[in-house]
Amino acid sequence: MFAIGALVVALAVVIWLAVTVSRGGDSPDAAAAASTSETGEPTPGSTSASTTASSTRPSATASDTRSTEPAAAASGQCADQSLAIKVSVGQPTYRIGEEPVFGIVITNISGAPCTRDMGSGLQRVSVHSLDGGRQLWASTDCYPDGEPDVRTLDRGEQAAFTVTWTGATSQPECAGERVAVPAGAYNVVAQMGSVRSAPEPFNLA
Repeated sequence: MFAIGALVVALAVVIWLAVTVSRGGDSPDAAAAASTSETGEPTPGSTSASTTASSTRPSATASDTRSTEPAAAASGQCADQSLAIKVSVGQPTYRIGEEPVFGIVITNISGAPCTRDMGSGLQRVSVHSLDGGRQLWASTDCYPDGEPDVRTLDRGEQAAFTVTWTGATSQPECAGERVAVPAGAYNVVAQMGSVRSAPEPFNLA
């Protein structure tokens, strides 16, 4: 009887130990360790945030590219105050019978490109007495019309033209008789709209 009782007690101890060992995996410490391991990995929320940040970067790059593209320069009409005009003489002295050649340079002095019709009918070149008191000839007296010549000038850009004078007088609408201008000292002036050049002296001999 004593042996049987001792065997029952021993069997009870073994069963208790087996139950205790089998329940050890659910201990609070093990659960805490499992929780720590999970939080160390990316969560679905953090993955989504990373994807969103990545998807917004191309958009920001495109915006930066657009802001650095140069805007197309729109060319407006060249107002008179946006132009400067200069006249020159081919040589300081011409002999009677020769045809003086005058050079005209029109410059865009504004800060932006602009467009203007600079046809020969819109340019006016005139010859005056040296004191400027008498006009002897103007390019538009006998040839008031001309072919259009539309130019677009960038800021600081120039357009150059030449005008040849026969050496004879003229009047508006080519009225009256045209006669040869005598030897002497004269001035030539160029004009586009209300913009006039400084007078340039030359001689007929």
